[in-house]
Amino acid sequence: MNYELFIAKRLITSKKYKSSISAPIMKIGMIAIALGIIVMLISIATGIGLQEKIREKVSGFNGHIQVINYDFNNSMGSVKPISTKQSFYPSFKTLKGIHKVQVYAQKTGIIKTKTDFEGIVLKGVGSDYDWRFFKEYLVEGKLPSYGEKRSDKIIISQIIANRLQLSVSDSIAIWFVRKDPNKLPQVRKLIIEGIYNSGFPEFDESFVIGDIKHIQRLNKWKKNEVGGFEILLEDFDDLEEKTQQIRDEIPAILNAISIKSKFPVIFEWISLFDSNIIVIIIIMILVAGFNMITALLVLILERTQMIGVLKALGDTNWHIRKIFLYQATYLIVKGLFWGNLIGISLLLIQKYFGIISLDPENYHVDQAPVYLNIVHILLLNLGVIVLSYTMLLIPSYFITKISPVRAIRFE
Repeated sequence: MNYELFIAKRLITSKKYKSSISAPIMKIGMIAIALGIIVMLISIATGIGLQEKIREKVSGFNGHIQVINYDFNNSMGSVKPISTKQSFYPSFKTLKGIHKVQVYAQKTGIIKTKTDFEGIVLKGVGSDYDWRFFKEYLVEGKLPSYGEKRSDKIIISQIIANRLQLSVSDSIAIWFVRKDPNKLPQVRKLIIEGIYNSGFPEFDESFVIGDIKHIQRLNKWKKNEVGGFEILLEDFDDLEEKTQQIRDEIPAILNAISIKSKFPVIFEWISLFDSNIIVIIIIMILVAGFNMITALLVLILERTQMIGVLKALGDTNWHIRKIFLYQATYLIVKGLFWGNLIGISLLLIQKYFGIISLDPENYHVDQAPVYLNIVHILLLNLGVIVLSYTMLLIPSYFITKISPVRAIRFE
């Protein structure tokens, strides 16, 4: 082993090697590995980052799972209420992995100003509501606090505020149509406490967050009656499993709907990112691998005489192959080092400074999100090393076909 490493070291450090024809080709192979790992790191970190961000925003407005009545008809104006006197509220005692259970109710309405109007969905929430999502995306004002008394404080999106020229502390009138068309609409005067901007236009254009007591009063519900329950999970990957478990736990008159079922188009779209990432990884590994194969073949041809001498001295084919594989592995590791250094640096710059921006209309985020996971990085590097090394076994096999006599004569 020491003999092989000594030879490999001499190959790598010798002046003749550095000035040989194979030197630039080996550098190209190393650069291909570095560029490949950079592209793969960026595609994985941004692809998964975009998936995570979109999931976070959809669940921020809807929870991970919603428990509603089976006769829910999507009109948001004619919903049969659910009593809060449920075995699973305020928490699931029999299920693990449930972060929070919170009540909500929704009602469509129209914000009317002196010059304009805008259709909205008033989402009523209670004192148990988890405000972490809106705290992150709050751009003006502050979040309201709801308790026993009915509060007139609401938060609206920046899109609605800009369209209607509203600002924090403004008082607005929201009109709600009654079930009976012969009766005049109901009006509620509410005060803007804060303005949020999630960067998700599909929700920002509609949602106004207020006290659930207003919807209870508008619908003539009792204090313990709500539109439904939102369930937040500890791990999104458990979504399907927990949805089924919750269905088994709740009464038969209620149904549990996951956000994947409620918004299938969005989740089918982001699932395509996985295919894109896999395709990019395969292409990059193949490109880098073929570059290293070419480089190793050139090096073998250039060192034909040396191979012949080693064989004449009694060295085995496998020992000679390992000398070249050591050198190729050294270049792969070196390429991975620089690729990881540059790739992770670029991702950290994007993560903390947001240099690359995106169109929220198309991507639902205003800048390219980055998700860095040490496990993903280690697995990616290990995979590149194993696959590259495996591919290099093919050109190294040609060493076994070299005749010592012909090799020594080779010019």
